[in-house]
Amino acid sequence: AGAVEEFKVQAVAKAERDAAASEVQNREQAASRRAELIRFADDFESAVGAIVSNVSASAVQLESAASTLTRTAETTQSLSSQVAGVSEQASSNMQSVATATEELSASVEEIGRQVRDSNRIAEAAVVQARETDGRIGKLSHAAQQIGEVVKLITAIAEQTNLLALNATIEAARAGEAGRGFAVVASEVKSLASQTAKATDEISSHIAGMQGATAESVAAIKEIGATIGQISSIATSIASAVEQQGAATQEIARSVQTVAQGTQTAATDIGQVNRGAAETGSASEEVLHSAKTLSSESTRLRAELDRFMGNIRAA
Repeated sequence: AGAVEEFKVQAVAKAERDAAASEVQNREQAASRRAELIRFADDFESAVGAIVSNVSASAVQLESAASTLTRTAETTQSLSSQVAGVSEQASSNMQSVATATEELSASVEEIGRQVRDSNRIAEAAVVQARETDGRIGKLSHAAQQIGEVVKLITAIAEQTNLLALNATIEAARAGEAGRGFAVVASEVKSLASQTAKATDEISSHIAGMQGATAESVAAIKEIGATIGQISSIATSIASAVEQQGAATQEIARSVQTVAQGTQTAATDIGQVNRGAAETGSASEEVLHSAKTLSSESTRLRAELDRFMGNIRAA
């Protein structure tokens, strides 16, 4: 019985020693696990904390960039709206200029047509003046021929008058027998005197006609020269008007091209304006997302700190 009791005592002592050793081992294992858990928590906190810090910093940068993008989009939209208004006004003005240029081109063309008509009329007047000059020249020549005939009639009248004077003298010598002949001679002398007087008047009229004809010839020559100058000037004007018309048409085409380009620019600016508006909307969404991300990163940091505190307190 004593041996049994001794065995029991030794067994209890051994069990106590084993339990104590096991408790020490458990405490050591628990301490090791805790140290390993704390080391894991520290590593986790370091890694995740860095990520959270980077996310938070990126969120701040993204929020700043989104704010800048929003302001830029608003400014771009405002400026593009102003430019669109100016472009539309410029396009309207260019259309007005194009219309006015086309009207000017039509007016220049009408002036050119009238100048060409005037030139044709002047050329016809030059031809008529030359023909009139030729007719008056013929009239002057005919007047000269009439003058020669009048000179001949004057000479005949003078000879007739001389013959009548001789006949009167001879009739006076014949006395009573030559009285009848003297009467005839007197009548012949009277007719010769009347003929001479008439030829003098005719000569005076012909001289006046020749003078007037000469003046007419000179005047017609001056008129012809003047009309020729007018025709030359009209030709120069027609050429200048034609050149001006071509230049005006070219300007009209250029203005029309510029007007179309301005209209295209206005359309493009409208698209830019719409793009700026869409960019503004997108940047506002990005800004909202950035603010949300920043808020979530802050909340994540708080949750991480709370989680790490719980782990360290465990």
